[in-house]
Amino acid sequence: MARAIPYNASPQIEADRRLLQFNNYEEYLDSLNTNQDDCYLGSIEVRRIIAELGYRSSGETLSREQFEKRLAAVLLYLYPPYKPYELSSEGIKEGDPLQLELALRERSNRVGILSTIVFLRHYNKNGFEISGYIDYSEKLRKEDCKPFFKGTKKIIPKQTDLGFYHWRAGKVVSNDSLNYKVSMHPTKGLIFQNRFDRKVINPAPDANPGANTTRKRIYTNLYELAILFDHVVRQRI
Repeated sequence: MARAIPYNASPQIEADRRLLQFNNYEEYLDSLNTNQDDCYLGSIEVRRIIAELGYRSSGETLSREQFEKRLAAVLLYLYPPYKPYELSSEGIKEGDPLQLELALRERSNRVGILSTIVFLRHYNKNGFEISGYIDYSEKLRKEDCKPFFKGTKKIIPKQTDLGFYHWRAGKVVSNDSLNYKVSMHPTKGLIFQNRFDRKVINPAPDANPGANTTRKRIYTNLYELAILFDHVVRQRI
């Protein structure tokens, strides 16, 4: 079952995924025991006390309170409470091809089955080119996209998006997003790594976009160029 994707996951939560293998604190303590403990310490309670005191780990040994708190944080990260939503594109039946294509993808992006990156090339009112890569799922969660589907407002790349290019100003900005980590590969150039299945998306025009990813150009009257990178998310724990 697809799960909603939480926001601002910390490195600590990523590290604490290991706690999912334990059903309770006692199992965690038992995992710290050595073969010598099993031979010379007959009481399981004594072995657990020694482990809890920190004598069986070169790193941090969690207290019961820390274990339960961190495990709860991981579970909340992976399985956040369901929040009902209203589709921004609800009821749209006609419009620009890009509006219709994004409407088709809205629900699957909201529930985390699909993760779409939108590349847009646009000229601002001064005639200067602005282009960028947008995490569509993040855009849906953080902004009201109804005006776009109603045709009253455009989605314009911003400096806070995955990638932003202002050619006149010579400004190039990239940011990690809800679903992707951005990096510069020495030979491939700009690439996006999905946070949840670790698959890499390569947006270069002459390259294979990557596993479980398709590239589709949309012929739209709203922008100079619009390309959708649709990544089917293979969830993993």
